[in-house]
Amino acid sequence: MASPLKCDLCSKPATVHLTQIVDNKVHKVDLCEACAQAKGVTDPSGFSLADLLHKASLNPEPAGGMRCEQCGFTQGDFKKQGRFGCPQCYEAFRAILDPMLENMHKGTVHAGKVPQKALARKSLHDRLTALETNLDEAIKSERYEDAARYRDEIHQVKQVAEEPGKAAP
Repeated sequence: MASPLKCDLCSKPATVHLTQIVDNKVHKVDLCEACAQAKGVTDPSGFSLADLLHKASLNPEPAGGMRCEQCGFTQGDFKKQGRFGCPQCYEAFRAILDPMLENMHKGTVHAGKVPQKALARKSLHDRLTALETNLDEAIKSERYEDAARYRDEIHQVKQVAEEPGKAAP
């Protein structure tokens, strides 16, 4: 069995584990609860991961490094503060942001989630819309048997939508 990680500052058992990726190099910091609070990790407004990386050799920003044209934020500012200066920074720093996000998450695009009831309601709504369109086309082209079938399907879908526990489309 692996031994528990020790705090990088006081050698007590670590309960807070931080990772930063800079220039495709992974820097990890392990802290106990007391050191994490003392360093401001629990206070997002006062927390700077770069300040905690005392054991990591973070290179200073190279001359001519990245800079946001909108707010003037530099790569060094991002390393120090751990957050961006404006929305445009996400585009200006894409070259360093994308590799970090790829390693931390399942991708670089947030897809979100849809509640199951909303998904079912949308599915019923889409089905009804398609059936009503088919019904109109069948009537216009005088395909009355098809129109009757579409009418019956519309009636069935509406009954399902009105059942208890299901929202009407």
